[in-house]
Amino acid sequence: MHKLIIQGGNPLRGEIKISGAKNAALPVLCAALLTSGTLKVQNLPDLNDVTTMLSLLKEMGTSISTNNHSDVELTATHLSKLVAPYEMVKTMRAAILVLGPMLARSGEATISLPGGCAIGMRPVDQHIKGLQSMGADIKIEHGYIHAVAKQLQGARIVMDMITVTGTENLMMAATLATGTTVLENAAREPEVVDLASCLIAMGAKIHGAGSDIITIEGVKSLHSAEHRVMPDRIETGTFLVAAAASRGEIHLLGTQTNSLDAVLDKLSEAGASIESGNDWISLKMKGKPKSVNIRTAPYPAFPTDMQAQFMSMNCVADGTAIITETIFENRLMHVQELKRMNANIKVEGNTAIVHGIPQLDGADVMATDLRASASLIIAGLVAQGETSIDRIYHLDRGYERIEEKLSQVGAQIKRTN
Repeated sequence: MHKLIIQGGNPLRGEIKISGAKNAALPVLCAALLTSGTLKVQNLPDLNDVTTMLSLLKEMGTSISTNNHSDVELTATHLSKLVAPYEMVKTMRAAILVLGPMLARSGEATISLPGGCAIGMRPVDQHIKGLQSMGADIKIEHGYIHAVAKQLQGARIVMDMITVTGTENLMMAATLATGTTVLENAAREPEVVDLASCLIAMGAKIHGAGSDIITIEGVKSLHSAEHRVMPDRIETGTFLVAAAASRGEIHLLGTQTNSLDAVLDKLSEAGASIESGNDWISLKMKGKPKSVNIRTAPYPAFPTDMQAQFMSMNCVADGTAIITETIFENRLMHVQELKRMNANIKVEGNTAIVHGIPQLDGADVMATDLRASASLIIAGLVAQGETSIDRIYHLDRGYERIEEKLSQVGAQIKRTN
């Protein structure tokens, strides 16, 4: 099993190119199931979850050709297997995103209940409820979702809770439904907007993506298209926090600022100087960061996927920070690992109180989920001595060659068996 070994104490200085967003790439790949034409996807990140999704689509009958690791062409002329098996789904919750397209295109779908990071309950009931509103007959048996619908019908769907994958799944299904579908209390995340842009390029009629009400007018068929996956805003935020915590200076290319307002505001509050253009962001941190309070909430508020990284920065900041996690009930598991590095953190329910200290100590720690992995890397970068991070397979699900990118900007970090 791989580990990361980090020698702490070096400020990050230099330039990094940001990869395509995993959370945008996965639903876009699933959109290929909606057409017999070819979907060309560019700026695809080289990640384990992307590889798993491509394998799943191929097993279902999609023809896939790769020009390089970031550009692929997908053609789902004939879907030969309308099943997403447990073996393909257990490591990746996003596999649920094949359900809507498969059902809309072929009239039936069978998919294992999904897995992914153990950060809390992420139920698929909103997906099921929405598809049932559109006329699908759905049963759950032996750990599988079985769905049948001769022809999905447009419907008004009010989601009980904001769900990104639920919004994406229902939006894709609605593109081929008869009539108009209205999604209320829809997720507003930039990744939802990115998927809508791809579907519109394929001939879908979608209005309101990026707001809490999305309207989809069903069409008879979609066609071939090209789409470039948006930059990864969480990777961007992670490198910015790493530079701020290490009191460094970093320049990020191929990214965008309009999806990062809440993160950039908190970094400015911590004392960082930030400049940006259309596709770049620069950050400079002079001196020790200041503690910043965090409360996670759905977009456009502060993202849950950046909570752990800010906690690591707060561990070595001036003052005391209160971090409240409102999205996932198990997303404070990295606290115990940070405390192994001498962090001063107290947890009360879904809130962590972080008292900044002068120096973290290097230690042997274990990654518990994807973003916890990133937080431990940041802690290791600013700690005194050596930090060893075990179970980094989580990391490879969401960050493309992170140790290589950090090494480019002065980090002493290496992967070992």
